[in-house]
Amino acid sequence: MIFEHEIPSGSRLYFGKSAKLKRKIETIAGNTLEELGFEEIVTPIFSYHQHESFSNVEPLIRLNDEQNHEVTLRADSTVDVVRIVTKRLGRSMESRKWFYIQPTVIFPTREQYQVGAEVIDGTFIEAANTTVHMMNALELLPILQLANIRIPHLLNEKYGISLDLLRSTNIEKILQVDLPWIEKLVRLHKVEALSDLTCFPDDIAYELKKIKKAASEIVYDHIVISPLYYAKMRYYESLTFKMFEGNSLLAMGGIYTVDDTEAAGFALYTDECIATKMSRE
Repeated sequence: MIFEHEIPSGSRLYFGKSAKLKRKIETIAGNTLEELGFEEIVTPIFSYHQHESFSNVEPLIRLNDEQNHEVTLRADSTVDVVRIVTKRLGRSMESRKWFYIQPTVIFPTREQYQVGAEVIDGTFIEAANTTVHMMNALELLPILQLANIRIPHLLNEKYGISLDLLRSTNIEKILQVDLPWIEKLVRLHKVEALSDLTCFPDDIAYELKKIKKAASEIVYDHIVISPLYYAKMRYYESLTFKMFEGNSLLAMGGIYTVDDTEAAGFALYTDECIATKMSRE
């Protein structure tokens, strides 16, 4: 029996202090991004292209339009924002920096409020420093974790390590791989450890140097690295970052390509930011 006051598992309800805090976070984030030169966009909740964002399409909530074409509810904003800006608005808008404040939904009933931004032809450093700037405005100081998706792909394509092991972060089995440098790669967590990369093959060292360079250009003190991290989003292909406090993921972003358009972006997870701030009271 479902009572009248019940809400589906995974959906969101904010009231009183939490609703006020949600509005405050969104207002500060929106104002901060506008000050940094971003234009706001609100995209449709229905989409034809969400499957292109996910390697596993099972989380998508599917419907059909009036012509029986399959549409899905918005589970990710990045691909749709880039396509709308470059293909639909491209002739009428000059801005290359866009932000949005809107929820995503995934199967069966999970809602997630986000503040996100995309920079057409943007750089990783621009996306990371913008996120840091916004976190400072919100008075949050999470850990920033740097990764490079090319490293897991190289481990899979050239060194025989299954992507399934990397997705699940099965460290025990990864360490069993017969590679003389794999343990050192697994143990890399501090930026300072990137000072000597001579033990790694040239292709892995080249990608680690990208992490090292990014760390030197991000204006933030709380940085760690995670060379084995493998993002679930299809469009990430090189440098990525996550910001977390405890077990709460507050933001993530990176550089990517959509339809030959190179861009950089991030999403701030409003619900986790609310929970983090509420826990301090």
